[in-house]
Amino acid sequence: MLTPSGAAASQAVTPTRIDDLRLSHSIDDALAAALAEIVGAENVHADFETRLGYVRDSLPYAKYQVRSGVIPATLPSLIVRPANTDEVSRLLALSVELGFRIIPVGSLSGVLGGTLPLAGEVMLDVTRMDAILEVNETDSIVVVQPGMNGGAFEAALNERGWTAGHYPQSMLISTVGGWAACRGAGQASSRFGKIEDIVTGLEVVVPDGTILRVNAEARRAVGPSIKDIYIGSEGVFGVITELTLRIWKLPEVDTGVVCAFPTLQAALNATRRIIQAELRPSIARLYDEAETAGRTEGLDVFASHPIMGFFAFSGMRELAEVEQRLALAIVAEEGGVQAPSDPFTNWRKDRYVSLSAKWFEAGHFMDTVEVTAPWSRIPGMYEAMRTAAKAVYPGLHFGSHWSHVYSDGACQYMTFRLPPMADAEALPLHAKIWDVLQTTAIEHGGSISHHHGVGVFRNRWMRAELGAGLDLLQSIKDSLDPGNLLNPGKLGLRPAPGSVVINGG
Repeated sequence: MLTPSGAAASQAVTPTRIDDLRLSHSIDDALAAALAEIVGAENVHADFETRLGYVRDSLPYAKYQVRSGVIPATLPSLIVRPANTDEVSRLLALSVELGFRIIPVGSLSGVLGGTLPLAGEVMLDVTRMDAILEVNETDSIVVVQPGMNGGAFEAALNERGWTAGHYPQSMLISTVGGWAACRGAGQASSRFGKIEDIVTGLEVVVPDGTILRVNAEARRAVGPSIKDIYIGSEGVFGVITELTLRIWKLPEVDTGVVCAFPTLQAALNATRRIIQAELRPSIARLYDEAETAGRTEGLDVFASHPIMGFFAFSGMRELAEVEQRLALAIVAEEGGVQAPSDPFTNWRKDRYVSLSAKWFEAGHFMDTVEVTAPWSRIPGMYEAMRTAAKAVYPGLHFGSHWSHVYSDGACQYMTFRLPPMADAEALPLHAKIWDVLQTTAIEHGGSISHHHGVGVFRNRWMRAELGAGLDLLQSIKDSLDPGNLLNPGKLGLRPAPGSVVINGG
């Protein structure tokens, strides 16, 4: 078997049952002692139950495996929790000296397996590094450590009258460092940008232990962006130990309006025109018929106008009111009408709540796939994806929404769900649905990911997405990390010897 980067990979192995592993796991006492010399014995965890907590992130495939009593890949060797950049530097230098592999982790909220231990790696947990170091109100920037919880970070800024403008659904269970490492997006990305637009500076420890600083500047022209090597790098090129982000004053008003459209094309047209008119909605969300139906029960207007959209405007009251009025005029020109506000109120109340938990607990197989495409190709891509996914399993629940919109295109975020069945039946169907959705995105000139990242689950499509660009990433990896010691086998890059193969990549 070959990985997408062309390197020989290990064959997939029979999953190990958790109960069997509990009886047979081993502990590397010598390595634990060496790590303890750096971070203190209380911050090195070798016990089975703690290590078991790191066998998966929030990748649905991995959650299915654990639900069935098996681990998706391997048991990490040890868990180490540094307190500062110096300790991270010493840990990475030690990994080069002794030849052990490390995976940086935060809150394990990633959904693509970016922190799965594929070959018994040491997990470097940054959540002790969880403080705001500086708020500069003149420059409107904040300096923060990577392990700070997203909800705590935003709340601390709000207390000062500021916001980071980044509101992912995972806000309460993710870290600021994870936002950058996965190149994430928040629900207000159409106004504030994705995380790569918000982060202005970084401190990173590269794989040999060297500390690299990318100073925060409004703009610069000193060669290619070093910052952007690390935003979206998912821990394969270094460990982020400090971030500088733009911040904004809390808005005077933040109001939303619900609209109902006769067709999906009308809704897409209206949204595109609103953005291209340089209006600045803080929230712009459209739902297809399947997702609209579940959110609008009892609202008569959606019987004739079955596509729902939200548009929220924030900032100075007068400006927000003008923007909303102009946006509603465009909505009307495309055949849309204003609808009751209940769906927006309900969405805002539950905006950080996972919708998959109840289905997972009931034995269903639910997942999400987010892609990006130009406006001109979205309608055809959507229909092709819906048709292809339902061809795999006709009883599949398939719905889509568009919640990150730009002048040239948008993110299409799809949810699919298989009913309860045996893993042996469901997992091949799950893999096939993923394949047709990712392949169709590429065929329609789109990208395979908008903000969830790559992890390990998207490895198999990285060559098709990047072409020779994947070789460039591998060259950077080989230069920075010749021993392939830092989170190997992710981003479509070369795995470590003996790694477990996930999803064919």
